[in-house]
This record gives sequence, structure tokens and C-alpha cells, in this order.
Amino acid sequence: MKHIFNKGTDSQRPTLLLLHGTGGTELDLLPLAGIIDDQASVLSVRGNVLENGMPRFFRRLAEGVFDEEDLVARTSELNSFLDEAAAKYEFDRHNIVAIGYSNGANIAASLLFHNKDALKGAILHHPMVPRRGIDLPDLAGKSVFITAGTNDPICSPLESGELESLLQNANANVEIHWENRGHSLTPTEVEAASEWYKKVF
Repeated sequence: MKHIFNKGTDSQRPTLLLLHGTGGTELDLLPLAGIIDDQASVLSVRGNVLENGMPRFFRRLAEGVFDEEDLVARTSELNSFLDEAAAKYEFDRHNIVAIGYSNGANIAASLLFHNKDALKGAILHHPMVPRRGIDLPDLAGKSVFITAGTNDPICSPLESGELESLLQNANANVEIHWENRGHSLTPTEVEAASEWYKKVF
């Protein structure tokens, strides 16, 4: 997978896995990593799927309707890539915190839904529920921060609340941050994520 790896100054810090939104690239979220943890190593990945020329992490059938078969396959692909990257760049495979926005947040949530040991934690900006009707692994010890907009036209408040409940029921520690905004990523939610991260990690 096309990616950037920047080695941090403190190898004990989590490695930050950056996952962009639809139409983004591996460069998009690099400023967030600096705000969240400027000593951490950073692995920023570009999605392998193109939708009308726009990079994504998995296919969708329509707005808000995921291609579940592709989602499962791409989640497995990303998880395998994390194994390879950890070996190549010599970072702790069990100490990865994902930072995802929109489509990137969805694939990060899917990693949690499908692979108990894929992530130590995640910051999910405007995520949706990746899959319904499946049993989640035991996520005890995992910490997740969700940011959501009360006026988000793509990801409804109900959807954000449902994801929070699903993760909590799987024993994850979940905190949700609401803003009276839409789907865009705001400086205030990034600041809230930064404060949460410093408290938890």
C-alpha cells in the first residue's frame, strides 16, 4: 500500500496510523499527527480503491451503503500491511493508534470490529458503523475517541451513537465528542482528540 513512514523521537510512544477520507492522500492527516503526538512514529496510508479517481479504503455501492465483501477484504489487506510495516520499520505491532477521518475512520473501525489485536486504540473523526449483525471481538483494554457532528449529513447522530454502543458492548473504553457542525473536520475536534490522547496514552 502506498504510504509514508516517519520515525518518531520516542519509540515507546504509539505508532500513529493515519487514514484519510474519500479523495484524500497519505499527506492529508500529517498535521494532525503533529498535534496529537509530535514524538510518535507516523504511518500514513493511501487507500487502494479508486472511486471516480478519488482514493478510498474500500468500495461502496452508494452514499452510506458499503460493499461489505470489499470492506472485509480491504480490512484484512490493511491488517496484513500493518504486520509487514511493523517488521520493516521496526515498531511495536501491538502499539498502534489509528487516526481516521470519514472513510478512513470507517476502515479503522472495521479493523476493531474484525481483528482484536489490530489496534491499541483509535481516534475516529465522523465514522459510520462499518458492519451490522456480526459479533465483535472482546475489545477490553482498547480506547476509542469518536468525534461527531449533530448536523452531519453523511453520518447521522444516531449512527455515531450506535457505533459508540457497539464498541462499549464489546468492552472498549469509548468517549464521544459532539460538535454542532456537519461532516467537516474542525480544529476544535482535533484539539479535543489531542487532549483525550494525552490523557489515555
